[in-house]
Amino acid sequence: MISQAVDATAGSVLERLKFWLQMPADSMFTKMMDNDCQVRADRVGTVLSPVATGPHDPSGLSLPAGLEAKWAAVDQAVKANRAVVIKGSTGHVGGNASKFTTSFHVIVFLAVSQVGSERRYYLSFDPDVSATAESREKWKPLVLGSTEAKTQKFTDAKSVEVIKAMILGDSQDGFGPLVRKYYVETDKAFPQIVHA
Repeated sequence: MISQAVDATAGSVLERLKFWLQMPADSMFTKMMDNDCQVRADRVGTVLSPVATGPHDPSGLSLPAGLEAKWAAVDQAVKANRAVVIKGSTGHVGGNASKFTTSFHVIVFLAVSQVGSERRYYLSFDPDVSATAESREKWKPLVLGSTEAKTQKFTDAKSVEVIKAMILGDSQDGFGPLVRKYYVETDKAFPQIVHA
């Protein structure tokens, strides 16, 4: 489903890349091109969800009241192939190497799973290319130098290739560094978001 949604994304090369990826301004990760994680997660959640229902957007995950029902609704949504837009403090939902260290970040849950007696986890898509060492390493050879200058030379096919490499990785049935397991303690509220 992700592959088809990437293929169907309209717009210029840079618009297509920005639709899916929160990109650095350069391959040294000195700064990011934007901080539009909420808008991006809403867009991605919409294209990865059934048209009739759209993405699920749970509110109040930082409030302890009703947590069990909130997480049951998240589970129900992902099991029905609806993306779930998750907003939390940067340190809680963002990657450990992210350039975003204050306020909030937004990611998208795609599925829930559990292997044997292990803790259950959500498969999440984090559009932030700076999020982890793995995502940074994957990005550098794809877009070396200035992101805006380099991507101006991309064809439509190249932009799709870069997006898929970051989200889906190099195999037909795997995932890239922007999709990772997210373990949630569903009996505890998310930390409060502190706006800097």
